[in-house]
Amino acid sequence: MNNTASKPANRAGGAPPVAHWILETLKSKGVLLVAVAAILLAGSVISPYFLTSRNMSSIILTIAVLSVVAVGQFFVIVTAGIDLSVGASVALTTVMTAVLLREGVPLPIVVVLAVAVSSFVGLVNGLLVVFGRITPFIATLGMLSVVQGVAFLIQNGTLVAINNDSFSSLFAGSIGPVRVEVVIFIVVAVAAAIVMRWSVFGRRLYALGGNPHAAHLSGLPVKRDIVSAYVLSGFLAGIAGLMLAAQLREGNSLLGSDLALSSIAAAVVGGASLFGGSSTPLAAVFGGLLIGTISNILDLVSMPVEGQLLIEGALILVAVLFTSGAGVGLRQWISSAWSRNRNRPPEQRPAADAGDPKEAMQALQN
Repeated sequence: MNNTASKPANRAGGAPPVAHWILETLKSKGVLLVAVAAILLAGSVISPYFLTSRNMSSIILTIAVLSVVAVGQFFVIVTAGIDLSVGASVALTTVMTAVLLREGVPLPIVVVLAVAVSSFVGLVNGLLVVFGRITPFIATLGMLSVVQGVAFLIQNGTLVAINNDSFSSLFAGSIGPVRVEVVIFIVVAVAAAIVMRWSVFGRRLYALGGNPHAAHLSGLPVKRDIVSAYVLSGFLAGIAGLMLAAQLREGNSLLGSDLALSSIAAAVVGGASLFGGSSTPLAAVFGGLLIGTISNILDLVSMPVEGQLLIEGALILVAVLFTSGAGVGLRQWISSAWSRNRNRPPEQRPAADAGDPKEAMQALQN
């Protein structure tokens, strides 16, 4: 009896094995993984170029940048916020990096300054939301315009080329057969998942996202945690900007303009509720995989940008419907109806082989 009783206590008191945690995460996102597999299958049918090594490499590199931004977006969304400035922060990072490298600033200082500026953008967002009491949508929308304007001013009308091979190798090189961008996004995703799963900070974010009033009454540092979430979003946008600048070897104030919408779509499609308090960073990565693959397929079939935005917006609406809107009630109704049917005695269940379709329909209605 003692051994049996101690096992649940150990599991509750300590962290479960990493393998068990990964399997648990994959199991909880089974529908999303099936959707990704279906999209991959559809891509291979739609275009003969989809499964080529060159195209697969392009998808992975695109998803790497998107997933880093999506993980940062997740930290904000889990607090019931939103960050529309991440795309502008990515663009500003690319321009700053290119200009500083052109002026001969040492590489370590360039990296620190670029990430510090993007983190500062996140800090301002958080302060506006918490102390300015501006809704996250308006605060980050305003910062989007400000940051984009600063990027335009620094760029001064022309693209800024990056000719620093050390920088390109650092953020877009290879470690053996694996690209650096892939290593960065895996490290970011796993680190964020560990923080949200096992750290006190992660548990506080879930608590304040689920019920901010109760979190405040419990004595949690709600304001500090919300600001920290926006700083993390800005920091990861800066990392993504460095990756993108190294990939394209240029700074451009127009780069990353679609990352705000795409990162929100990735997080929400992954299961994050815009009302906060749910999902995991790894789910945002899976959502990024789905969004990135769909975008690649649309590029292969030469779909105009307008059509791509239409499809991406529709995905967000459907995902929000089933995670935050009326779809929650619909999903619960379907689940309860299925449970009631399973609990019926066999003689009262609808016959699978009923000869008369009308009788089968009457059985289902009963």
